Amino acid sequence: MEFAHILVPVDGSPLSNKAVRYAADRVKGRRTRLTLLHVIPPFTPSAFSDGIITYPDLYSPKAYEESTRAYAKRLLARAAALGKKHGATCETVILYDEQPWSGIIREARRRHCDLIVMASHGRRGVAAVVLGSETSKVLTHSKTPVLVCR
Repeated sequence: MEFAHILVPVDGSPLSNKAVRYAADRVKGRRTRLTLLHVIPPFTPSAFSDGIITYPDLYSPKAYEESTRAYAKRLLARAAALGKKHGATCETVILYDEQPWSGIIREARRRHCDLIVMASHGRRGVAAVVLGSETSKVLTHSKTPVLVCR
């Protein structure tokens, strides 16, 4: 089956990089577009039980956005370089969403992607060993076909 547009969520984990390589190998020599997506959760201030925010200058919404956006740009640049090394033309997207799985599905639909290629789990700890919660939710709720890389 030939795909015109593949979305690959990226979190910087080794499995996420494997998903980028897999998708890039599939589009090599074709007119398929590859979009690499990093979803950032919204700012949540760190507070003690009495409601005092710790280090408000360090943890301001503006500082959070600047640091997460810079991190996402570096992460996506590395993923795009990996995709290009494997013969793909890559577009990168940064998205803020409270639920990464929801943002992935919405972006795939908005961009008319006909496939989502993602890692079986990412950087979410021991609970993600079998199948990551974000991946599981994308599989459950997406109308776009999903290919999971292990």
